Amino acid sequence: MPEYQRIRAKHSILEVCKTPELAAEVTLQPIERFPLDAAIIFADILLPLEAMGLSLEFAEGEGPVIHNPVRDRNGVDRLRVTDGQALAYVADAVRVARRALNDRVPLIGFAGAPFTLASYAIEGGGSRNYILTKQFMYREPEAWHRLLDKLAREVTGYLRQQIREGAQAIQLFDSWVGCLSPGDYAEYVLPHVRVIFEGLKRESVPLIYFGTGTSTLLRLMRDAGGTVMGLDWRIPLDEGWERLGHDVAVQGNLDPVVLFAPLGEIERRVEDILHRAGGRPGHIFNLGHGILPGTPMDHVAAAIDMVHKLSQQ
Repeated sequence: MPEYQRIRAKHSILEVCKTPELAAEVTLQPIERFPLDAAIIFADILLPLEAMGLSLEFAEGEGPVIHNPVRDRNGVDRLRVTDGQALAYVADAVRVARRALNDRVPLIGFAGAPFTLASYAIEGGGSRNYILTKQFMYREPEAWHRLLDKLAREVTGYLRQQIREGAQAIQLFDSWVGCLSPGDYAEYVLPHVRVIFEGLKRESVPLIYFGTGTSTLLRLMRDAGGTVMGLDWRIPLDEGWERLGHDVAVQGNLDPVVLFAPLGEIERRVEDILHRAGGRPGHIFNLGHGILPGTPMDHVAAAIDMVHKLSQQ
């Protein structure tokens, strides 16, 4: 969006995240342009790592870089848990955005999940195979569980702050957990995600849990305790919902690349997802992952109109 690019021309991602007025402004930009049904606070999933003592930089053309990655027990021990106190600027942004929205649409808060945060902390950035992460997990299981426990406690406090400042739902992004087998997820990850959802239950807001490449993990992920499960585009929506059970809500699951396709193809895919949802309550139509740079904005607008039109038939 050009309005976002104008802000980014003057400010880094971290500057926008740490300036509540700017973060709130960016949060509202899609709502001002498109007839969307909810807003999500502008932040970055890696902010808790910086709060816990890691040096985070968004390098030009490289993405996020952690300059002091966690590679051993001592690295885990050095991480501090602030219960979200060091991230108060995000809670402030939630409060500002909620006021500006004036109840036009609900506001969603979010955070990264423990495994995804750990993978960045250990790898020092993005990864294709997560070799360092899995090595640490297998070779140092005690330190691994200590690391994920710290991350879970930090994320729980962070999300609780967002809820108390006005977030009406929260989403936990486990973007890279799909690299794990079901056995590894159950042993090394599931207990720590449960800590977060158990810690937020009494806040009485919807708890969305989302990962990519997680078709084989869906039942286990549901057992973590979220009330809404995100589905990426790699599994048909009806099949994913069947695996989860229809007593849980689902979010998804249009492939973000479909928005680059001709309008007729977009409509065909939108209609297929809505058909698979079968008119059941509890389906949030969404992309199967984040929107991609260069996505034509007129295609976004058209897709939103298609969802509204076709879901009313």
